[in-house]
Amino acid sequence: MHIHVHVVFTTKNKTPMLSDLRIRRLVFQHIKTYADENDIRLDSVSGYADHCHCLLSLKSEQCIADVVKRIKGESAFWINQNGLTDSHFGWQSGYWAKSVCPEAFLRTRRYIHSQE
Repeated sequence: MHIHVHVVFTTKNKTPMLSDLRIRRLVFQHIKTYADENDIRLDSVSGYADHCHCLLSLKSEQCIADVVKRIKGESAFWINQNGLTDSHFGWQSGYWAKSVCPEAFLRTRRYIHSQE
């Protein structure tokens, strides 16, 4: 059994640090790859210049706070390590999350993919 969750988090101070489409796509692809390699079921990831949307399916032993902390921390580290932004990159503390019923799963996925 899995719990589906739509998560949104923003860049530090909502600064549009991901305004470059090429960089934004690299970051979101990296988040997806990191999730796949670390037993995080990430169905969809997208966003815009100042925020990121993720559609996660959590296992019963996974805690949403821990999963989001791992995604945000690792991706910010990777962005900075690779010098993808002009200044130090960071995600805002906290996040928004809402459970997604099976009937709304595909609609939520389409919404996330339409962010750009």
